[in-house]
Amino acid sequence: MSVIRNILNSRSSKGGNFFIAMQKILGFKPKNITHYEKAFTHRSLNQKDKLGNAVNFERLEFLGDAMLSAVIAGYLFKTVPGGNEGYLTKMRSKIVSRKHLNELGKDLNLISFVQTNIPKDQFGVNIHGNLFEALVGAIYWDRGYKYCKRFIYERVINPYVDIEQLEGKVISYKSLLIEWCQKKKKSFNFEVYEDTGNDEVKHFAVKLRIDDRVVAKARATSKKKAEEKASKRAYYALQTHIENE
Repeated sequence: MSVIRNILNSRSSKGGNFFIAMQKILGFKPKNITHYEKAFTHRSLNQKDKLGNAVNFERLEFLGDAMLSAVIAGYLFKTVPGGNEGYLTKMRSKIVSRKHLNELGKDLNLISFVQTNIPKDQFGVNIHGNLFEALVGAIYWDRGYKYCKRFIYERVINPYVDIEQLEGKVISYKSLLIEWCQKKKKSFNFEVYEDTGNDEVKHFAVKLRIDDRVVAKARATSKKKAEEKASKRAYYALQTHIENE
């Protein structure tokens, strides 16, 4: 009996610690802590509910993404009355960029709560943003729109959103460069070439050609990252032309 009692007490203690940690992050008491537990359950556990549905944070991530977009869209609509649809869409994209969401997730150390069968050091950087979105989804599911909006304002909008700074912030140098090339009727092409580096982790090497001239090169752990890095280098090399034309 003493062994069983110790197991039950340890589980209760763990659950209580999780509740306290969530309350500290949220700024209010969760009504149903199981929603938040699901927000940190990785698919590698292969958990299912009584109906055979998968239990992990991915559906909550989808819901949280929608709630972030809705709340921030409403904020921008009221804050920038002169902004047209294109402007508002760009500004929202800057606020909910994957990089920014990853930073928010890291700041809250959300990965420390993940239940998974995969070593946490094997997760990619996007796990932090995914967990942040899942947490927002859990808040909406647990307490509704009012509490969800309050959390987004306290954790995202109030501390980080500065309209003037965001207006000058570049989300993607690749998109910016492609837009300029199309506007100026210049041809552009990203070429992957053989990488002779000796890194243990595979790298991709990319050349960016504009009008058949190599403007920049870059290496990174993915083709997408290498293209973005090459685009950033090209942007600064051509900055005078891009900003003055």
